[in-house]
Amino acid sequence: MKSRRKITTFTIVNVIILLGVALVTIYPFLHMIAVSLSGDVHVMRGDVNLIPKDLTLKNYVHVLSDSRIGTGYLNTLIYVTLGTVISLIITAMGAYALSKKRMIFRKGFMLMIVFTILFSGGMIPTFLIVKNLGLMDTVWAMVLPGAVSTWNLIIMRTFFSATIPSELEESAKIDGLNDIGIFIRIVLPLSKPVLATIGLFYAVGIWNNFMLPLLYLRDNALYPLQIILRNMVLVEEMASVSGTDAVVIQESIQYATILVSTLPILLLYPFLQKYFVKGVMIGSLKD
Repeated sequence: MKSRRKITTFTIVNVIILLGVALVTIYPFLHMIAVSLSGDVHVMRGDVNLIPKDLTLKNYVHVLSDSRIGTGYLNTLIYVTLGTVISLIITAMGAYALSKKRMIFRKGFMLMIVFTILFSGGMIPTFLIVKNLGLMDTVWAMVLPGAVSTWNLIIMRTFFSATIPSELEESAKIDGLNDIGIFIRIVLPLSKPVLATIGLFYAVGIWNNFMLPLLYLRDNALYPLQIILRNMVLVEEMASVSGTDAVVIQESIQYATILVSTLPILLLYPFLQKYFVKGVMIGSLKD
């Protein structure tokens, strides 16, 4: 006979708190969706809360018909794809090397890497380096300055140390594989959870990146979606879309623009969730 699980006060309090957090998190999105899909008159009256009124798609049609949105999406996809691949390659190679206790000066390298969490070169020195290297107004300015995250490197190093057995690597060496062959043929295939997790971290970071394009890009044709979103939301020319209802229409278009730019990255989470949870939990173990 199965025993019933006892519901404690602690469980009830946890459920209430989590429901409150979920409500606070979801409510802004539901409100933006409702306003962006509602007619101008209802928005002007303040009648719209969580349910759209006088359903219309004209705000989304207006946003998607703007050529800047297409350019921003294309640029952002290029930056996210290229940047994530480069970041994963560098992070995985560095983390695997640092996970080996036989590596010379391993502790010294780790101390220097951890030191960057507390102190960095700063915005101006980094800007001067990027400028002197000739990376201004190029794709590389968007992917190289932030190619490696110290936190992600430490998580992946811990994952390699805790998950990849040394006996497996020793047997691979007996079969004639060198360190590079072991890394490519054995370590990477066994590291899908952490690769998916760290890759998602990098992809979301690049997708939402605002400072790098603001500092290093001057060509409008290279602007990512976030800069174009800022221009469409803040520039006053959006208020001239339609006569007397300009303010109302501006608010609706702002919400539609935010949702159009946010939705794609949110859709990735359901497909990577199982890797995301497993990668974080295993990567959190200590040596």
